[in-house]
Amino acid sequence: MAHEEKKLKLYSYWRSSCSCRIRIALNLKGLEYQYIPVNLLKGEQFSPEFQKLNPIGYVPVLVDGDIVISDSFAIFMYLEEKYPQHPLLPSDLQKKALNFQAANIVCSSIQPLQNLAVLKYIEEKASPDEKIPWAKRHIEKGFEALEKLLKDHAGIYATGDEVFMADLFLAPQVHAGIKRFNVDMVPWQTHPQKA
Repeated sequence: MAHEEKKLKLYSYWRSSCSCRIRIALNLKGLEYQYIPVNLLKGEQFSPEFQKLNPIGYVPVLVDGDIVISDSFAIFMYLEEKYPQHPLLPSDLQKKALNFQAANIVCSSIQPLQNLAVLKYIEEKASPDEKIPWAKRHIEKGFEALEKLLKDHAGIYATGDEVFMADLFLAPQVHAGIKRFNVDMVPWQTHPQKA
């Protein structure tokens, strides 16, 4: 029982791209964790119990003993520091900065503009027909920027031939773009009208 109490706990929602980043990181690092589902569609993120963990009501939240961390970027950095096995940041300073930039484009310029609260607001203030095109426009703008940022640095993966932070943030975002927002992920340079 003591082992169970010490195991990492991840409060997550299956469709959350932010939560997916952390699930990938935990799995690549080979860390055992307890998955605790938080159903965003049912409003479980607004429960008093969850609000104690993260007052803003977002997933993911990682609990490591007495330490509670919300926000996928902060969780990623914590995992990287505390659990250095299978590093997910390159040692090269330029590549590390590139990974931070790519992750931040996803975190600040793409993902927040497609989350449930924003889409609901667009639906209420503009119209239900506007929410998907609005999100798609912002997702495409973010991916255009990522394409320009990474084009001279990519290898098999976003910043070379190893999986790093940028990939963990990009993969769930690509999936969401395709599956939820019908974004065409054909390389941007084949779409001159998007330039």
